[in-house]
Amino acid sequence: MSEYPIDPLPLRSLPKLRPGPWWPRLKPWLMAALGVVLAIAIGVALHRLLHEVRYDDVMAAVQATPGSNIALAIAATAASYFALSGYDASSLSYARAKVARSTVLLTSFVAYALSNTIGLGPLTGGAVRTRMYAAAGLEPHQIAQVIVFNAAAFGLGIAAFGALGLLWGAHEVAPLLHVRPLALRALGAALLIALAAFLWLCARRRALHLGAQRTLRLPQAGLALRQLVISAVELAASAAALWFLLPADRIALPTFVIFYAIAITAGIASHVPGGVGVFEAVMLLAGGTHVPTGAMLGALVLNRGIYYVLPLVVASALIVVYELRSGVAAPIGRAAVRLSPRLMAALTLVAGGWLLVSGVTPLTEDAKEILAALNVPLPLIEASHFLGSVAGLGLVLVARGLLHRLDAAWWAALGLSIVALVLALPKGFALHEAALLSAIAVLLLISRRQFDRPSTLFSQRLEPEWLLALAGVVAACIWVLFFAYQEVGYTNRLWWEFELDAQAPRSLRALLGVVLAGLAFGLWQLLRPPAGAVALPSDEEIERAAAIVRAGPASEGWYALTGDKHLLFSPSGRSVLMFGKHGRSWIGLFGPFGDPREWSDLVWRFVELASAHGGRPAFYQVRPAALPLYLDCGLHAFKLGEYAHIELRGFSLKGARRANLRSGMNRGEREGLGFEVLPPAAVGALLPELRAVSDAWLERQKTREKGFSVGSFNARYLAQLPVAVVRREGRIIAFANLLVTAATQEASVDLMRFVPDAPPGTMDFLFAKVVLHLQAEGYQRFGLGMSPMAGMTTRRHAPRWQRVGRLLFDYGERFYGFRGLHSFKDKFEPVWEARYLAVPGGVTPLFVLLDLAALIGGGIKGVVSK
Repeated sequence: MSEYPIDPLPLRSLPKLRPGPWWPRLKPWLMAALGVVLAIAIGVALHRLLHEVRYDDVMAAVQATPGSNIALAIAATAASYFALSGYDASSLSYARAKVARSTVLLTSFVAYALSNTIGLGPLTGGAVRTRMYAAAGLEPHQIAQVIVFNAAAFGLGIAAFGALGLLWGAHEVAPLLHVRPLALRALGAALLIALAAFLWLCARRRALHLGAQRTLRLPQAGLALRQLVISAVELAASAAALWFLLPADRIALPTFVIFYAIAITAGIASHVPGGVGVFEAVMLLAGGTHVPTGAMLGALVLNRGIYYVLPLVVASALIVVYELRSGVAAPIGRAAVRLSPRLMAALTLVAGGWLLVSGVTPLTEDAKEILAALNVPLPLIEASHFLGSVAGLGLVLVARGLLHRLDAAWWAALGLSIVALVLALPKGFALHEAALLSAIAVLLLISRRQFDRPSTLFSQRLEPEWLLALAGVVAACIWVLFFAYQEVGYTNRLWWEFELDAQAPRSLRALLGVVLAGLAFGLWQLLRPPAGAVALPSDEEIERAAAIVRAGPASEGWYALTGDKHLLFSPSGRSVLMFGKHGRSWIGLFGPFGDPREWSDLVWRFVELASAHGGRPAFYQVRPAALPLYLDCGLHAFKLGEYAHIELRGFSLKGARRANLRSGMNRGEREGLGFEVLPPAAVGALLPELRAVSDAWLERQKTREKGFSVGSFNARYLAQLPVAVVRREGRIIAFANLLVTAATQEASVDLMRFVPDAPPGTMDFLFAKVVLHLQAEGYQRFGLGMSPMAGMTTRRHAPRWQRVGRLLFDYGERFYGFRGLHSFKDKFEPVWEARYLAVPGGVTPLFVLLDLAALIGGGIKGVVSK
């Protein structure tokens, strides 16, 4: 592993790593196919393990579990999650970062509650840590080290725990694996020796060099030993949470812990969400000779609720507490509250699965007695059972919309949870089910503000993984139904039996409704017409974008009018995002403009649109304040350089660093130069004269028009904006178009061109006059543009992206005037602000930068020539 989150490869190796254009579309289907094969294998294994087990035996084992044992399991769960916070404390120490203890506890608990339930810990829990620790002030490379350390520490802890377990109970495990106990003890000893060697390296060396470009910084020996102790405590506590739920004559705890470590490892390696099925299959296989299979399965069912669902509910409740507190204005509070969609999506997914399983399993005897005693009408029971199952499918479907913060998904989830809550009573007084649904409804109401994307629920196209996951859920329900009704003889008459005791027919009808609804939705998703090809904007769309930009504060939005970029509008039409396409790269410029409340939705829609077309979504020149918009979409931030702007309040030409401007303006006045700002209405008549100046400048520079992030001589573009001109004896010899808006906050210039015979200092004269004019107009800031690769750190532990950027800045002057451009802007004593590229990780940034260069240069020819 590398201690740096980014490890760029040499350009000459890119063609070898770049897959064909078919790969982006084929990859989701291959991963989904792998998931299907794994699910089938798990199903076959569980079927063989449970062929002698009866559903009634499992429910009897659940009901026979003493309340004191359940309380002990809850206490062990609390101890396990508290110990898990030690992972984060150790990782922060490794990253040399200080974070408040309360923030560490909250972050760790929420991250593990989410990743334990959903799986894919580095992604789900990693996303939580990225948001929370970034709000706490950590740098991106420190957060990356925290995430990597957590994953590595867990692996080492499992290895140490398993090694000790093999030495302790090899005679118990050997028959299951069909090997000799001595071989297992030798394996355990080898693992412990390897761990000892690792600790020795930690004590003797600071880093390991894993090749010319990779370095692994080792933790201190004391930190490594402390983390191993934390891992042992956490694994013992989580194993005890399940062990307490077993019957009184249960397996000895040390032996049980061995099996538990093996099952946990298998569940994580499978990448199945929460290890569902894989963990249970290993535990059933391992404990079969010690604990009755029915009792073990009952304990596993309870453990899923106590160790996985309960912490997820508590974590969601903790987050919404921040929603109710006045301290949400603090960065940590805001970051915590913004996690609500992830947690609510996970809870809704769990509740949907619960309802589906409930719909295909029989009522308990107590429930039947209550329904009979209250004389609940049979049609109401049948309808609640059927509709409750369909509502479960609906919750599974809207979970994705909640994850993307769709307001329509919020309304649907709230409505479905309330409907399912009401139906839980006539369905069979499912109190635990009703409690979960009540919690979801309350938490949704409290976190309403987080679901602010005004999009339609089904306008998003579901990825193949989601469709196959939906099919997997339905298949699992079918398996559960046949497991629950093993003794039933299935005939055509079952469909038409309507009695309180006719539970198999009721479950069959509910399952049929779920299958038909799921099949209809899946076919609609697969057969719906694809999104149309993206076209360049029409004249009407450019006018709409101009109105949005004109009313806003950001002057750089005017680049939307050049006509060489595509435009994506919000559903309301109050916001717009401009982007370019080259190859497979979809690159948004600057970000959304317009109503800030719609920006998140626009960013999501753009990412989804690019992904639906097999493209690489990216955003160029992103401001620091807007980074959370892109991090929420799973993009990574890479620093590009720094943007300079002059604070116009108090600006003057006095001072040694502005002597050139002062001298140029005085010289221009002696040369008889005149300055004038043409309003947009007057620009059109002078376009031929301005074009002559522009063509002469291009010819002298031996260059061609650029595009995308810089303007070009475009009649429509120039006629929308004021143009500053310099005249000599009535002839225009230089001009610059001014990017200004009605908000009078930011202003800048784009095209600055002059004729070859202009007097020396003409552009200094023009620049000084423009700045003073904008100052007089009341503008607050004047943008000087970005200085690429500026501000890159040279620290030893800086990300490699920044270290390479610093080398280009220092030694790449012959290829591009990095340092010269920065020095020119720095003489105006500007304020520097970082700008970023938001893009998926891996080697994708390099491909995006190549496509970006082609967009700016007007194609590959423009990249290799001026």
